[in-house]
Amino acid sequence: MLIGEPIVVIGAGVAGLALARALALRGAQVTVLEQAEAIREVGAGLQVSPNGLRVLNALGLGESAARLGTEGRSVELVDGTGGGTVARLPLGSGPTAGMFRFFHRADLIELLAAGAREAGVEIRLGVRVAELRPGDRPTAITTSGETIGAFMIAGADGIHSVVREALNGRTAPFFTHQVAWRAVIPSEAPVPPVARVFMGPGRHVVTYPLRGGRLRNIVAVEERRRWAEESWSLTDDALALRVAFEDFVPEVRGWLDRIEAPNLWGLFRHEVASRWWGPGLAILGDAAHPMLPFLAQGANMALEDAWVLADCLSADPDRDAALASYQARRQSRARQVVDAANANARNYHLSGIRREVGHLGLRILSRLAPNALLGRFDWLYGHDVTAAG
Repeated sequence: MLIGEPIVVIGAGVAGLALARALALRGAQVTVLEQAEAIREVGAGLQVSPNGLRVLNALGLGESAARLGTEGRSVELVDGTGGGTVARLPLGSGPTAGMFRFFHRADLIELLAAGAREAGVEIRLGVRVAELRPGDRPTAITTSGETIGAFMIAGADGIHSVVREALNGRTAPFFTHQVAWRAVIPSEAPVPPVARVFMGPGRHVVTYPLRGGRLRNIVAVEERRRWAEESWSLTDDALALRVAFEDFVPEVRGWLDRIEAPNLWGLFRHEVASRWWGPGLAILGDAAHPMLPFLAQGANMALEDAWVLADCLSADPDRDAALASYQARRQSRARQVVDAANANARNYHLSGIRREVGHLGLRILSRLAPNALLGRFDWLYGHDVTAAG
């Protein structure tokens, strides 16, 4: 259905590049417009779980993903202030064995960009879209005055998406009164293939290995009243980070002492978009459903969206009917994942008697039924968009 059809994708992140390759493999003539002058990602890690890895495999990128990603073997929940393991969750058994992987964000972006170009996608850098005109042949008008027409325009342009705004108007997100510091540090010894969550009252630290254990990814989250901008590129005084976690165990404080210029990210709650498409327009990834990082599903949902959108467009000759089908297949799942991520934030930050009771329950369940804790998310990790539709 898509052979020779010109499609424009706005944004060269995980969602945009995955969609570009998926469409090009189905015969579309795809152009990606990226406002940055170079495809680059600030140093940070991300997790790809089985539902996302199935998409990478279906895109023909599985071998490269296995080489670039570090296999995760388990998740450990740790008492951040008192020390000691609260629970251990084995990652992957049977059909999901080896399918939880930790990536340096730059490595995943490079993998997807190379895959898009190999499929014939043109990636244009330094191009910012100023205006969109939906219709039978939708057009994008750039800040330089260029008009670009297409069969369809997809907005994979993140939390400040011009395509989302064109479809839904401008909405104000809700500040959660939580901030996240992010950093990557070299490891003095190989980091074990484990994601560790150090939990404390009103705050927690997540760490896991990157690039085969040579690097350690760190995300530290604190509840606080002071506002912080929703941006991936802000930096903060490292002293503020250290003070926030000064009563955590020495192991964590030692890592934080080595961070010189952490990125600071204000955490905001956004509504899942009510409209994911209009005549010739569609949104995906963070443009459709920004989510808090407490379930590590941002990249995975972007990959799922990309596959389903390409699948719908290739299966139905009626473009707008295909876009309606895409929203129907994705919107409720996105809401379910967003809600689950919101709930996880509360679970990590318990205090007082609720913290004591919660940790005791986790310890008992971890010993008696170690697979039960992760089994609560079978609906998430077991989902396979490449086998549906």
